Amino acid sequence: MNNRTLGKPTDLNSVSFRYFQTIGIVAIHANIVDYLISPASKDKEGLVRFDILSSLFEKKNFAWGYLYSQKFMLMAHPYFRRGYSQIANFSPRFIEMFWGANDTQIEFYIALDLDRVRINVDSLMYREFDTWYGASFDRDIKSIADGIVKLRPPLELTEFENSSFFANAYSLDIKWVTKNGIKSFQAEEFKNEGETLVIAGETCYPVRYIHAEFDIVQNCFRHFDGAVHFYTSDEYFARRDSDFNYNSKNKQHIKSDSKKLFKMNGHISVEVWIEFTCHFFTGNPLVFEYFEGKYPEHISEMLQLIKRIKK
Repeated sequence: MNNRTLGKPTDLNSVSFRYFQTIGIVAIHANIVDYLISPASKDKEGLVRFDILSSLFEKKNFAWGYLYSQKFMLMAHPYFRRGYSQIANFSPRFIEMFWGANDTQIEFYIALDLDRVRINVDSLMYREFDTWYGASFDRDIKSIADGIVKLRPPLELTEFENSSFFANAYSLDIKWVTKNGIKSFQAEEFKNEGETLVIAGETCYPVRYIHAEFDIVQNCFRHFDGAVHFYTSDEYFARRDSDFNYNSKNKQHIKSDSKKLFKMNGHISVEVWIEFTCHFFTGNPLVFEYFEGKYPEHISEMLQLIKRIKK
């Protein structure tokens, strides 16, 4: 991987510059990062080894999601930002945790914002703080029964209440499967239909996705990755009220487009997997409910209050 000089390739003559309050001054050009660091450093899924990035770029306290060089700063992929928006701040606290992770038994990979770099190289950051609750869990993973789980927010909530307390969640789908000594975990987080993205002129429904593989003999996770699936309108409305077995139940299979955002390989503890999973599905109490069997206390109190008011 090479750390090159911004603006050196003649192809960057058409680079544009914009200022965003949440980010700073940004240089924008298709695949600009490929001009600045070697494209060969990316794997086949477009992810970059985070330890290599960390050896070439500086990480600074409270500047989560940014990697510093003398003339520019790399940024984590915009799908890590609130509402998948290119101008929003990073959703707490997944990126903060990823930037601070230091486990030599795990290989960390990250998706970068390939079309933009920040060029005001300073430590001035627009920051938001969020609260999430750590989740304990039955650490005997191999004892979990294979099968499907589907979690929904209380159906009596109004659209505003769902948005306020459940981050617009429609459902959380989970599936466990055991084969050849490996227990696989999948989770998809569906939001309500108002949360969409426009990509290449087409409206799609983004669905966060987690996949992990637990080695029963080694008693740890050996692989863990996260992505965003992009459903068309027809796929979204067909899939959200079904489950992970949709394709085995229906003749018309869904194979959505997707963007891998991170992965970890190695000796991954249950605690690391739980914590990163909770924060990847940022702000969604359904994740807490799955791991704890109940909502966070403040959500339970609000639900009780709402029920009393509506009586």
